[in-house]
Amino acid sequence: MKILKIALTLAAAGLMTACASLNTAPTPPQAVRVNIFPGGFNWPIWVGQERGFFGRNGVNVSTIDTPNSREQLTGLINGQFEIGMTAIDNLLAYREGQGPVPIDGSNLIAVMGADNGFLRLGVQPNIKTFADLKGTNVSVDALTTGYAFVLLEVLERNGLVLDRDYKTVAAGGVLQRYNALVEGKHAATMLIAPFDVLAKEKGINVLADASAALGSYQGLVAGVRKTWADNNRPALVGYIRGYRQALDWLYDPKNKEAALEIFVKNVKGATRQSAETSYTILLDPKNGFTRDAAISMEGARTAVQLREKYGKPQKKMQPLESYIDTSYHKEASSR
Repeated sequence: MKILKIALTLAAAGLMTACASLNTAPTPPQAVRVNIFPGGFNWPIWVGQERGFFGRNGVNVSTIDTPNSREQLTGLINGQFEIGMTAIDNLLAYREGQGPVPIDGSNLIAVMGADNGFLRLGVQPNIKTFADLKGTNVSVDALTTGYAFVLLEVLERNGLVLDRDYKTVAAGGVLQRYNALVEGKHAATMLIAPFDVLAKEKGINVLADASAALGSYQGLVAGVRKTWADNNRPALVGYIRGYRQALDWLYDPKNKEAALEIFVKNVKGATRQSAETSYTILLDPKNGFTRDAAISMEGARTAVQLREKYGKPQKKMQPLESYIDTSYHKEASSR
């Protein structure tokens, strides 16, 4: 009898556990808002959304377009979204109080890499050499942030000095600068692939591959507030893991047709031809999207060196590791 009671008790306990598990709803994905500059360099994010890589890693990713780095970085600092896909130099600027807005960016940190910038110097059809840029206006996002320092460095290496040979005009993010260049408002600007591809179709010349000229350079990174990252580690790791899985899918040749469809659907004005060209550039095995989404420490060091040279007020930067936290990427890469 005693054995029977024990058996019945264990069976009842097992039944209750089973019922409890049946009544427990699965944890819904955590909403993560990602602020982006419009452009084909967001291809891995679109793939992660459409193919379910983010969802399978516990995050529901939505994107918010930004018109310029000022709105993106102030929005990130103020908590209007969780992640900003931005140039690492933007984070450096606001960390060091050198951004165009007087706001405390000391909580910002880079946690994942995306690319080398894919930077190309686009110029008007009548400009054939660097000397032709003398006396012209070239556009930047903001002279204190973004890829403006890359532009200054490339022009300086080719004999042109700011305010002596040319002037800069603030014209917003790459989409806004691309439109202004096509409309003939400025002589030149730094384009990010695949905007250089679209620009060529409209007669714009590409005078230089800036990323190649600089050697190793870190372009886009995932920037976050350190406090949010610490309090939402599973969500951030899930985002990075989903992004990496999207890269794996993109780099698999058998997915090319589906990838091109996603590109054309998300890039305004893209054609099958421009998508094909962008595929060749953005998924180049050597110079395309950073294959494992890691931050290039050598490339980040180049960005720091340019900021020490051109940043205002001029100052000595902190050790590189103070701007970057690789622990989230390492955890996302662990399985």
